[in-house]
Amino acid sequence: MPVRINPSILAADFANFERELGRISTADLVHVDIMDNHFVPNLTFGLAMTERLQELSAIPLDVHLMIDDPDRWAPGYAELGAYSVTFHAEAAKDAVSLARTLRDIGARAGIAIKPGTPVEPFLELLPEFDQVLVMTVEPGFGGQSFIESTMPKLGLLREAVTKTGLDVWLQVDGGITADTIVIAAEAGADTFVAGSSVFRGEPAEQIATLRAAATAHAH
Repeated sequence: MPVRINPSILAADFANFERELGRISTADLVHVDIMDNHFVPNLTFGLAMTERLQELSAIPLDVHLMIDDPDRWAPGYAELGAYSVTFHAEAAKDAVSLARTLRDIGARAGIAIKPGTPVEPFLELLPEFDQVLVMTVEPGFGGQSFIESTMPKLGLLREAVTKTGLDVWLQVDGGITADTIVIAAEAGADTFVAGSSVFRGEPAEQIATLRAAATAHAH
């Protein structure tokens, strides 16, 4: 099973995005955290910044919308050309309809769930999504510690994806390091968001280390 490493641009130097994107050229996708200071207590980028990242980035964008009313706003990110657009189950009014709209525009459609949100209601809806993001921290801020109690959700998802044979990526985001990536890979994740653990050191080396650790323990 292929393993994907998606560095979070939230941990990069905002004044030097072009250089920072070049430093993660060996990554699979660039994870872009959109926060609105309503759904989560933090404010990051919006459409204009994402459009600029799309112009600058040689690798595809993996947009994660931590915002209210994604039904209204998410299609705009797909229209910019983002490869993948993920919205939160807790914020969407009609998750299935929104996912279909994103796919119609041409993006992969992802659904994210917070640590306290059960995954069971989404298992039978898996054909509607291309990615399920299991948050391994409370969304809002980078640099938090990995919540291991979220791992059983990945087990349920991996079992369902394997049984159906669907091309659904299982992503984790929050506190991913060379140690915790092993736990998440063993639980069934195949797509890993890493912020500070990539940008703090030499990104190419960090990406290679994370990729090797996850690959060795992937399902």
